[in-house]
Amino acid sequence: MNYISLLEANNLVRQSIELTLQEPLWVLAELASVNDRRGHCYMELIEKGPTGNTPVAQARACCWASVWFSLGPRFQRATGQPLHAGMKVLLQVRANFHEAYGFSWIVQDIDPTFTLGDMARRRKEILEQLRQEGVIDNNRSLAISPFATRIAVISSSTAAGYGDFASQLANNDYGFAFSTRLFPAVMQGEQVEQSIIAALDNVFESIDDFDAVVIIRGGGSNADLSGFDTLELAENVANFPIPVITGIGHERDKTVLDEVACISVKTPTAVAAYLIDNLSRTLARIDSAAEAISVATRRTLERERLRLARLEHYFLSAFSVKKVHLLSRLQSYEQRIHSAARHQLLVQRNMLDAHQRTISHCAATNIARERSRLDLLEQRINSANPMNVLKRGYSLVMHNGTIVTDPKQVKTNDDLTIMLHKGVIDATVK
Repeated sequence: MNYISLLEANNLVRQSIELTLQEPLWVLAELASVNDRRGHCYMELIEKGPTGNTPVAQARACCWASVWFSLGPRFQRATGQPLHAGMKVLLQVRANFHEAYGFSWIVQDIDPTFTLGDMARRRKEILEQLRQEGVIDNNRSLAISPFATRIAVISSSTAAGYGDFASQLANNDYGFAFSTRLFPAVMQGEQVEQSIIAALDNVFESIDDFDAVVIIRGGGSNADLSGFDTLELAENVANFPIPVITGIGHERDKTVLDEVACISVKTPTAVAAYLIDNLSRTLARIDSAAEAISVATRRTLERERLRLARLEHYFLSAFSVKKVHLLSRLQSYEQRIHSAARHQLLVQRNMLDAHQRTISHCAATNIARERSRLDLLEQRINSANPMNVLKRGYSLVMHNGTIVTDPKQVKTNDDLTIMLHKGVIDATVK
């Protein structure tokens, strides 16, 4: 049996590849993973099937440090993002087969315009789906409270952007007092989406404590923003019940998250400036209203002061005329009262004289009549006087101070007193 060694077989493969793939190729692929090691960039390339996420092709790729040193920053400046898993890229590659390490593609160039187009397409697809769901304008239609001071902050606790945001709010020129609470989240890499969604869920649990949510991170155009271009995160923000403000530190086109948030600004400090300006506008409106109220009050007071002066003059004039009229009526009433009083006094005096004469006559008649009655009574009394009876020869018999009218009132040996007209006789019953 004829055979060759593995090394010899691999050499044949290498030679075949070198003979048939001498020119570089432009290859469209999706990045499954990206790793920087010792200045080199190592990639896993895949191509998914049209109906699912199962890879139908897979290969390794490498961009050596001599090329990656300039290619990586140039791509990042053009797209606003570094290479990351899930990104579709158009790579210029040449085939390489090493007897010990196998096959790989050596990256010589990357076309950022394709990636930008793919990113734009993905954003467009997500936004279109949100429109079809009818939620794209939900959060954007909310109004920021003019007194928004209670802020839920979703950011990395160590991010410089969060520190700048908190410092600017705390040291604002107006002395406004803001209350902020940090809900930590991963703001770069593959965990961005789920981390921010979890933070939003935590905010929702105490939703009544906040006026708005801000999602901030720093980094400018060097930031990895792919995590902010996802459907699930956009749906959570679009449906959030209080306004969401984004300032995720980018200078290129807006992310999907920016498109659905109530307010979108460039940087964390711009978010702080917006919140401060919102309060300053409210303060200006309050000051303006206070000034308007003050002016209106002064005008009203002056108008009422003039009206009172006119009323005072009118009432004084009217009172003077009324006073003369009333005094005249009082004098007339006084004369009529005096005349009526004199007449009434005369009438009452005549009535008193008549009553006096009647009383005197009646009194004399009554006195005479009563005097006659007294004389008659005196005669009766005198005739009934025991002394007058005794004069006629009668006597009174008394026993123990009691007049005896019945013999049964006394008994033998009782002492009696007999009263006569001219004396008293003591006697004893036998």
